Amino acid sequence: MGQDKRQVIGYLRVSTQEQDLEKFKAAILLFSNDKGFGQVKFISEKVSGKGSWKDRKLFQVVSSLNKNDVLIVPELSRLGRSTLDVLEILKTLKDKDINVYSVKEGLELNGNIQSKIMSTMLSLIAELERDFISARTKEALKARKAAGVILGRPKGKGKSKLDKHKEEIEALLKTGSTKVWVAKHFETTPGNLYNWMRQNAIKV
Repeated sequence: MGQDKRQVIGYLRVSTQEQDLEKFKAAILLFSNDKGFGQVKFISEKVSGKGSWKDRKLFQVVSSLNKNDVLIVPELSRLGRSTLDVLEILKTLKDKDINVYSVKEGLELNGNIQSKIMSTMLSLIAELERDFISARTKEALKARKAAGVILGRPKGKGKSKLDKHKEEIEALLKTGSTKVWVAKHFETTPGNLYNWMRQNAIKV
C-alpha cells in the first residue's frame, strides 16, 4: 500500500545548448515501465553557470522526497556540474533513503548490498576528489607565490588561522567542496568558518 503512494520523479536538467528533452523522457519512461514503478512525474530545469545545487529546483525536489520515494535521472551528469556536486547530491539522497536510479550508468542506490558497496565507493571517490582539488590548489598557489604574487589579505587587520588559506578556501568552495568539509580540513568549526567568510565577504 505504501509503495502505491510513493513519488516517482524523473529529473531532467538541460543546458542552454540542449533544449530537447524528449529522448531523456523516453529513456526514463521505458526504464520506469521495466521496473514497474508506475506513473512518473517529470521535473525539468535549465541550469547554466556554477551555482550551488541548493539554489536549484533540484534541491526543492530532493527536500520534498520521503523515504522509499524514487528519483530517476537519464545519466548522473544531469544531477550536477562537477563530480563533488553529484556525489554530495547522491549522499543527501542516500541519507534520506531515497531510491536513486541512473538509466545510462545502470546505477541503483536502493538499499540492497550492491547499493551499500556502491555508496562506500562513492564516498571514497568524493574524499579522493577533494584531496586532489586541495593538492592542485596548493600547487597553484605555490607557483603564484614563487612568481612573486602576494597572496592572502593584508597584515594588521584581524587575526585568524584561516587568513593565510584564504585563496585555497575560496578555490575549494568554488569547485564544490562543502563548508563542513572545508572547516574540518582546516581544523576549525563550521561556525568559525561561516563567521570568517562573512567577515571577509566571501560568498560561494
